[in-house]
Amino acid sequence: MKSNGLLFYIEIAILTALALILDIIPFLKFQIWPAGGSISFAMIPVFILAFRWGIKGGLLSGFLWGILQIATGNAYILNFWQGLIEYGLAFTVLGFAGVFAIPLQQAAKNKENARLLRYIIGGVLIGGIGRFIMHFLAGFIFFADAAPSGQPAWLYSFLYNVSYMVPALFICMVATYFLFSKQQQILIRTN
Repeated sequence: MKSNGLLFYIEIAILTALALILDIIPFLKFQIWPAGGSISFAMIPVFILAFRWGIKGGLLSGFLWGILQIATGNAYILNFWQGLIEYGLAFTVLGFAGVFAIPLQQAAKNKENARLLRYIIGGVLIGGIGRFIMHFLAGFIFFADAAPSGQPAWLYSFLYNVSYMVPALFICMVATYFLFSKQQQILIRTN
C-alpha cells in the first residue's frame, strides 16, 4: 500500500509537470488570443491522472498545474478572486473527469473500445465543461470591459472561451482515447 501511495505522488508530479511543459512550449500550442486561451495538449496529462487515479488524482494534478502557472509567471492575474477562479478552480475541476475512472479502466481491460470511448468523452466533457464555466464566470465578472461596444459581457465571455475550449477538448478526447486504446499496459492501473 505504501508503494502505491508513492507511485500516486510520483505520477502526479511527473504528469503535472508535463501538463505545464505542454502549455508553455510555443510550438506545442496554438495561441488563439493574446490575453489568454490556447489550443494545446496540456489537459491530457490531467485527464490521464483522473482516469488512472480517480477524482482525487485529477483534482490534485489540476490544482498543482494552476499553481505552477502562477509560479512560472504564465498566469494573468488581475486580483485575488480572478486568480482563484481562473487558476485555483478552473484547472482543478478538470479532475472531475475521474468520476469515470473505474468503469473506464474496466472497459480498457476488457478491450471494449466503444465503452472506453464513451467514458473518455464523458470524463473530458465533465472536466472541460467545469473549466469552461470557471473561465466564463471570470470573463463575465472581471473582463466585461473587453467586450466590444454593444455586446453583452456574458456573450463576449462565452464566445471568447468557446473559441479555444471546444477545439482543445476535442483534441483531448481524440488523443486520450488513442493513448488508452493503444497503450493500455502503461495507462491502466493494475492494483
